[in-house]
Amino acid sequence: MQLDSDQLSLSPSSLNSSCSWRGSGAEEETPTVCQQRDLPPRLSPAPAGIIMSPAGAKMPTLEACDVPPRVAVQQMAPARTRADSKAWLNKLQYFRRTGVRHLFLQDIAPDRERLQQKPELIPSGKMSMVHTTIEENFLEGTLHFLSEFVSCRHCPPNDIVSYLIRQILLNSHRGEILKDTYMLLMKIQMLHPANAATVGWDWTLLKYIMEDQEKPPGRLLFLEYVVQTLEDDFQQNLRLHLLQKSIAKKVLSCDMCFSNVKEVVEWLVAAVTGVGFSQPREQPQETTYSSAEARAEYSSSAPWPDCTDQAEAAPPAFFSQKVMLLLQRMLSIAVEVDRSPNCSSCKIADVIFPFILNIPVRSQREAFLNTMDSQLLRCKVLELMFQHSCEVPTNMPLSLAKILYFLSHSSVLLQYQEEAPTWERWDEMLQYLSLLLLSYQNVVLGHLRSALSERMDLIIKKAKPKLQDDDDITQLDIHLNTENFLSRLQRVLGEPFPLQIKEKVCMFRELLLIITAT
Repeated sequence: MQLDSDQLSLSPSSLNSSCSWRGSGAEEETPTVCQQRDLPPRLSPAPAGIIMSPAGAKMPTLEACDVPPRVAVQQMAPARTRADSKAWLNKLQYFRRTGVRHLFLQDIAPDRERLQQKPELIPSGKMSMVHTTIEENFLEGTLHFLSEFVSCRHCPPNDIVSYLIRQILLNSHRGEILKDTYMLLMKIQMLHPANAATVGWDWTLLKYIMEDQEKPPGRLLFLEYVVQTLEDDFQQNLRLHLLQKSIAKKVLSCDMCFSNVKEVVEWLVAAVTGVGFSQPREQPQETTYSSAEARAEYSSSAPWPDCTDQAEAAPPAFFSQKVMLLLQRMLSIAVEVDRSPNCSSCKIADVIFPFILNIPVRSQREAFLNTMDSQLLRCKVLELMFQHSCEVPTNMPLSLAKILYFLSHSSVLLQYQEEAPTWERWDEMLQYLSLLLLSYQNVVLGHLRSALSERMDLIIKKAKPKLQDDDDITQLDIHLNTENFLSRLQRVLGEPFPLQIKEKVCMFRELLLIITAT
C-alpha cells in the first residue's frame, strides 16, 4: 500500500485504464472502455507459428531496462469524497505495507468505468485458441494468447489460472517461460484480484512446494504470487470490513488453522538457518543484461549452476532473504487477520520462541528478529527471550518498568555455535533490549494491540496511546538502573571494560529518557 497526501493508492490490485491488451477478432473491446496509456512491460513477442492479425500489434520483449519509474498513482473512487479519502488514509496508517509490489507493474489504477462493470470471461472463440495450444503443449502460444485476451473487461476461467500455476510456473520450465508465466499471473491478479472463491492455489500446494526436496525453479516466483494474492485480498476485505471472508482468514487464521501458521514459522527458520532449505539449481544460461537493475532482478531468482563441491550447495543469501521477507509478511497477516492481534501474536511467539533459542549463530538470530514485519510479534518474542533469561521472572505486563527490570535481572543464555567472548554475549543482549524498547514504543503509539477495525477508529479520533501504570517511570529510575547494570557488568567483565558495551548502555538510557519525556 502506498500512502500519498490525501489519497489512498492500493497495492498492485489497483488498476487503471491501461489494462487492456487486446487480441484480434470481432470480439475485441471498444477503445472507449479501457483507453491505452503507458503500459507495463508485456510478455515476449508472439512465438513462431502464431499469425498476428492486423489488429494485434507485436509486443516488445520483457526486459528489466524497460521498467517504468515507480510513480505514486492517485486513485479516484467514484463514490469517495476528499474527506472520505483523508479518513481512509488515516485508517490505514498503521497497516500500510503490501506484499510483493512487483516492480514491473506499478503504474496501474482503476478507472470509474471499470469499477462499475463486472468483468466477463474471455469469449469462447478466443478460449478455443488457448485450449488448442494447451492440447498441443505449445506453451509459448498459450501464454501469448492469454496475454492478448486478458483485459480489464475479460478475465480467464479459474481452471486456466490454476493451469498456469501448477502446470507451467511450478513445472520444470525455466527462463523466458517462467518469466512470462509469472508476468501473466501478476497481470491477471492486478486486473482481476483473486478472492477466497477464485484463488488458484491452496495450502496443500504451497506446503508441497515449500517442503518438497525437488524444488521447482519457479518456487520463489510462486511464493511472491501467493503473498501478493493474500495481501491484495486482505486490503480489499479490510476496506469492506469483511476480513472473515478473506483468503488469509481461511489459510492463516490463528483461530481456525493455526497448524498452517506453525508451518510458516518452520519454513522461516529453515530459510534463516539454511537447514532443510535449498535453492533450485540449474545450468547457467547465456543471457545478456542491459543494466545493473536487470542483472540484480535476474540474480534474485536465477538458481546457481551445478557444482560438485557440496559446500557451495547452501542457499545464496539473497534468495533466502527474499523468502524470509515474504514469510515474515505472512506471519504479519496472521497476526492481524483475527479479532485479537494481541492473542494471535502471543500464540505465534510461543511457537517461535524455542526455535530462536536454538539458533546458534548471532547473525541468524538478528536476521530473524530484524526482518519481522509485525512490531507486536517482535515485542512478544523478545519479551519471552528476556523473561527466560531472568533468574527471577516477573509477572508484570510488558511496560517500560518491565524493560528496566530486564536490564537489571537478565543474563546471557542464548546458544552460540562457537565459543564467543562473554562481552559479545552481553553486547547482543543490550542490542535486543534496545530493539524491544523501540518495538514496544511503536506498539503503544500505533495501538497495535487493538483489532484493525478498532485501530482505525482510534487513529481517526487521534486517540492518545493507552499507557499502563508501569509505564510511569522517572529519570531517577532510569539513571539508577543503568548505573547499577554498568557496575554489575564491570564486575563480570573486568578491565579493560569494552567501550562498545558502555556505548550501548548509554544509547539505551538516552532512548528511555527521550520516550519518558514525550
